[in-house]
Amino acid sequence: MLKKLLRKTPFFPTLKKIYRLIKMVPRHPLQDRKEVDGYNILHLGTEYGGKSFVDEDYLNGSTIISAGLGEDASFDIEFARKYNAKVIIVDPTPRSIKYFEELMSSIGTLSSTPDLDDGQQPISAYDLSSLSEANFQLVEKALWDKKGRLRFFEPTTPSHVSHSIINFQNNYSNETKFIEVDAIPLDLLLTELNINSSDLLLMKLDIEGAEIEVLTHCLSKGILPRQILVEFDELNMPSDRGFKRITKMDELLIKNGYKMIKTDMQADFLYYRD
Repeated sequence: MLKKLLRKTPFFPTLKKIYRLIKMVPRHPLQDRKEVDGYNILHLGTEYGGKSFVDEDYLNGSTIISAGLGEDASFDIEFARKYNAKVIIVDPTPRSIKYFEELMSSIGTLSSTPDLDDGQQPISAYDLSSLSEANFQLVEKALWDKKGRLRFFEPTTPSHVSHSIINFQNNYSNETKFIEVDAIPLDLLLTELNINSSDLLLMKLDIEGAEIEVLTHCLSKGILPRQILVEFDELNMPSDRGFKRITKMDELLIKNGYKMIKTDMQADFLYYRD
């Protein structure tokens, strides 16, 4: 019935082309893996910047790592408010640093404008009335598998905020525009923050492809958060190289006791360790 109605619209040929293009985009098997039932899944934040996780009592008063801020802090803010948690935000991007500073200057205020869902959330859309600066800390470094200075490649679209260490957006090139930032592995970061790895119960990673190296290093160091909320960004620009990296990462997570229990069927995945 719907198809018959659409056929009568002037934009039906365009819809057909878009549908064919979508069908042609290769998918990784992980994107279609069956989810695991029996968990109390909760989604916090906007559709763009939000994440799904398991709502459990141990999150109350917790400290979590949230790597990759961009310009949408909706998950971090709603998580901090719901659980009276401390969110350690890790992001060296200049625009993200500025965004965090503006966020802190508005702590204690109510929202005054509606949410947007385009990755550039206005500060005025957040309800910050019950939060304080103690709920947040910004680390102006990039999570990586080693400490040092590295190239942070600019996005292909100037209006976008997210930079990438591996530069998958440009076919993993080393020749495109970049800035230099300080990088740190998670084990050293936790030491600097005086956080025991066993106390890290939830970690969010949205770091433009670097999640593979970061997670591999974490597992090798025995850092095993109960929940890992990860965006495998390379799935947004499918390639054989990206697929191989994600397959290997998924196998390594499973080997270390994790199971994938929730996905948006695109790039966001929730791994849980009992």
